[in-house]
Amino acid sequence: MSQLADNVSKRLFSLDVFRGLTMFLLIAEAAGFHHYFTEWAEGGFFEGLAQQLHHHPWNGLRFWDLIQPFFMFIVGVAMPFSLRKRLAKGDRRAVHKHIFRRCFLLFAFGVLLHCVYSHALVWELWNVLVQLAFTILIAYGLMHLPNKIQIGISIGLLVLTEVLYRAYNPDAPYAQGHDSFGSFTDLLVMGQVNNGYWAFINFIPTAAHTIWGVVCGKILLAHITEKEKIKQFVIWGTSILVLGFAMDALNITPIIKRIATSSFTLASGGFAILTLTLFYWLIDVRNGHYKWLRVFSVVGTNSIFIYLFAETVGVQWFRGFGQIWAQGILVPLSVPNPTIMVISSLVTLFIFWYITYFLDQRKIYFKV
Repeated sequence: MSQLADNVSKRLFSLDVFRGLTMFLLIAEAAGFHHYFTEWAEGGFFEGLAQQLHHHPWNGLRFWDLIQPFFMFIVGVAMPFSLRKRLAKGDRRAVHKHIFRRCFLLFAFGVLLHCVYSHALVWELWNVLVQLAFTILIAYGLMHLPNKIQIGISIGLLVLTEVLYRAYNPDAPYAQGHDSFGSFTDLLVMGQVNNGYWAFINFIPTAAHTIWGVVCGKILLAHITEKEKIKQFVIWGTSILVLGFAMDALNITPIIKRIATSSFTLASGGFAILTLTLFYWLIDVRNGHYKWLRVFSVVGTNSIFIYLFAETVGVQWFRGFGQIWAQGILVPLSVPNPTIMVISSLVTLFIFWYITYFLDQRKIYFKV
């Protein structure tokens, strides 16, 4: 059955669910669930699952390493949908202004978050919002180009990353420590190196995630059948996923999320495309009865707002609020403290979720 662009819904529910689930997991971390669940699971059956909720220390890939790529990819997918009306009117100057304003605000929010984390005025550029500000600018600048050229440029960014790291330290380009190109640029731009060796320059390779998202969004709006869309997604998603893991297995380039190596970008990008494909097929193509997934989709309707709220007010105030209720009720029942802390984090997560539900019910959306 052909699905023309004119018949594509203004908001794909599958995309809303994908975005909402990703944000739900992010605010769950802010609620403390990942930390307390890991403490509760230590030495038990769920210890392996708990590890997947934390970033890999260096060479390897865990589930939590995919969340930022998912977020940046989803933003790219949404761009053709959110901008098509403005572009159709021919008011490109207004669109330019909107994009530049959005990227400036994301950059500013990302910098301010580091100040909140440090309880001091600092100049640190490792936050996902800072990274996203740059990747949106790059992806938007390429949106008018044919898909093949966009993909070609994205591969060029990965090649550029390889060249920069290998030229800076030919003997050990991806070694953990201060002797990498990522650490060099951090010292140059911020005068310091991150304790976990996250690199500010990661926006160069990970711009590919947002570019690939834009390409997928354009395909979803294209005058081709649903079957053809899914076929393209499966082929390209599987191809770059296999290529990323092959580069790691053959000792060409290790998969390292903290410095966004090309192999990591490929593998995580493949997972992002295939996850979108799965959601699109299950929800929009098969038209299954998944209304219950609105539990997640509402979180994505105010994604930037709830992320900022959870990372600031949420962490500082609401975690303690959840603990008051959980401990007050469960301590007299002799519930073990690790279990109490997990329940407390779930109470905090529910508060975060309910805020997004409350806003969505009243059609209140904070736009950036």
